[in-house]
Amino acid sequence: MSGRRVPIRHSLVTRLLLTSVLIAVAAIAATAWLATRTATRAITQEQGRSLAENTSVYDMLVGYAASHPDWSGVAPLIAQRAAELDRRITLMTEDRTVIADTTPGPSLRTARPAAVVDPLNLDLGLTGGTDRIDRRAVGPFRVSSAARAELRSGAEKQLACLRDARVDGKVEEQPNGRFTIVLTTPDPVGAARTCGLDSPQRVTASEEKVLRSLGRLAGRCLDLNERSQRLEVQPDFSAYLIATRSGPPAVREGSRHDVDAAHAARINSCVEKSRQTLLQPYVAPAVLLFITAPQTGADQTTFTLSGENTIRIVTVTGAVLVATIIVTVLVGRRLVRPLQALTDAADRQHPAPVSTPDEIGRLARALNDSIHRRDRAEAQRRAMVSDVAHELRTPLTNIRSWLEAAQDDLAPTDAQLLGLLHEEAVLLQHIIEDLSDLAAADAGTLRIHPEPTYVRDVLTQVVESHRGTAQAAGIDLTMQIRDDPVLPADAVRLRQIVGNLVSNAIRYTPPGGSVTVGAQDSTITVRDTGVGIAAEHLPKIFDRFWRVDESRARTTGGSGLGLAITQQLVKAHGGALSVQSTLGEGTLFTVRLPDAQPTASP
Repeated sequence: MSGRRVPIRHSLVTRLLLTSVLIAVAAIAATAWLATRTATRAITQEQGRSLAENTSVYDMLVGYAASHPDWSGVAPLIAQRAAELDRRITLMTEDRTVIADTTPGPSLRTARPAAVVDPLNLDLGLTGGTDRIDRRAVGPFRVSSAARAELRSGAEKQLACLRDARVDGKVEEQPNGRFTIVLTTPDPVGAARTCGLDSPQRVTASEEKVLRSLGRLAGRCLDLNERSQRLEVQPDFSAYLIATRSGPPAVREGSRHDVDAAHAARINSCVEKSRQTLLQPYVAPAVLLFITAPQTGADQTTFTLSGENTIRIVTVTGAVLVATIIVTVLVGRRLVRPLQALTDAADRQHPAPVSTPDEIGRLARALNDSIHRRDRAEAQRRAMVSDVAHELRTPLTNIRSWLEAAQDDLAPTDAQLLGLLHEEAVLLQHIIEDLSDLAAADAGTLRIHPEPTYVRDVLTQVVESHRGTAQAAGIDLTMQIRDDPVLPADAVRLRQIVGNLVSNAIRYTPPGGSVTVGAQDSTITVRDTGVGIAAEHLPKIFDRFWRVDESRARTTGGSGLGLAITQQLVKAHGGALSVQSTLGEGTLFTVRLPDAQPTASP
């Protein structure tokens, strides 16, 4: 089967080629789409950010110009703003004379300004409003301090009236010193009209003269006859045309809203021009505003996709596609050869040749490791069956021998015989329980029930239970525990762990030696002064049924399962078991368990 050629439609090269082409096409298309969308979004965001920055700088400078007669103190203000925006801010007169510049850079004499800063002629595209005169430019129209106090008192009375009608609002001071009430709740009952919010504003003494001057200037603009007609302007700059007739004094008032649209627009224009004339001495002169990049002097983000750029993109895309096809074919052929070798090796169940250090080489090594592990597992399985049979055969043979001797009246049926039979039965049960624990560990069903356990109590129980055996063997069994550590552990299994290590230490320690059980923090140690373990045997001591004595005599050790079970129990606790030994000096077993997790305070 392995010698037959694979059809071209099923070939790995064909599938790899088609997959790579599809991936390349999809990647190129997706990249182009993503790049275009990203660039468009980035440009839109950059333009929006640039517009927002320009608007903020423009509003800041208009506010400065509205409250200062010149630009002499603007340098610190624009320097701070330029540092925040990482921009170069330059102010020039209309004849391109620099007034203030935050950063030296390219000349801007021929550059297009971002805006013209003039508080008396606002850029409505940046402000979004309809009034060309900035509301902060008040000049002679500002109310005196005494009048402001009176106006505030009147506004607060109106606010109290509104609140009596269960309509809330707040008093806000305007740049000219007047106060307005802004409603913060609906007014379903018309309390604003009742409390006088819709009434014409009272003209203060400090405003009367300048408003009269404004009316005269606007009247001249409208060609009014000053003897018979005059224009009165309110503090909010709404104009009233007042005509005086001969005979008894009679005044006819007409709002600008009562005339036709053309006449109203002319009145508005004349009032606005007159305000500009009166405010001119109080505001800074108009300047050109430039907001540019510090190094390049560029004032906006640009992005163009010319025909040449389009051809270049198509050419590069085609080249990438052709290169992808060629490289895919070459790489595919190189991939097929080692894969075929791996297939043949797997069919023959032989080790595969490792010819490359790449993923295929790693696959070959993994396959070889799998074959070795399979062979080793098979050998271990056979050895374990033999070991289990050997371990069970000995106690069963002893029991059978004693029972047959009793049947043949060769051995008396007394307490001694029963004791021997009981000893062999206990040993047989111990082997079966050990095998059961190992089987549970292998199946992943070995369960422990950790809970806060006082290590000192557990170790004391273990030491006391083995003290008789140690004294009978002439061994000094002691305990060294620092503080009183508490660990999350299964107390029964922890006694089994330490008990296995202690019994193993007593078994291999000659008379006159010592075994010391110690504990500190999350570490438990069992140290003996026994015969020790040779360095070449240390990696095997946790293997099942392994003993240093190859003769397997019980006088040289137990069943050979104790340390294997101990290691599995320590792993089930999430800990680690290690051993250090010097031949002829002794052995140290170290159990490291996880620390207790701190509990949250109530």
